[in-house]
Amino acid sequence: MRIISGKYKGRHISPPKNLKVRPTTDIAKEGLFDILNNRIDYEETTVLDMFGGTGSISLEFASRGCPEITLIELNSLNYTFIRKTIAELNIDNIRTLRTDTFKYLSSCRSRFDLIFADPPYDHKGLPTLPDIVFEKELLKSDGIFILEHPKEFSFSGHPRFSEHRNYGHVNFTFFK
Repeated sequence: MRIISGKYKGRHISPPKNLKVRPTTDIAKEGLFDILNNRIDYEETTVLDMFGGTGSISLEFASRGCPEITLIELNSLNYTFIRKTIAELNIDNIRTLRTDTFKYLSSCRSRFDLIFADPPYDHKGLPTLPDIVFEKELLKSDGIFILEHPKEFSFSGHPRFSEHRNYGHVNFTFFK
């Protein structure tokens, strides 16, 4: 796994084998960020990264200059690995929280320009995430919510659905 662009371009991230994660593939990550390159100004974008996993997505946003990134990860091994990687790269704009994403969302008072969620594909709360994000008004007025999910889910009927992209086994649905 590597950081594909920005200040930390080319840096490899090698999570230990015992992490329980399903990292977004480099091909899918490249596709995602190619789309975002034409839609957002990274240096003006605040990000919420739910279900941080290895931290790869947050590291990509930090590398591209996002001023504020909030990363949520519940698993202690994953959280420790993310914190270690952030320290090794000397990144100071990622705020990491070791908590349950749904508990965080229930009390969150912040609003973000971009929210990215890559929950475990078998997480029972996965289909409810778009509704929670919009009911809690977590996005700023022109904000984007991106949900990574398995192919078994379709959100095309959601009132805030914008588009769907597929990269092999990785599916991204965009909401506005």
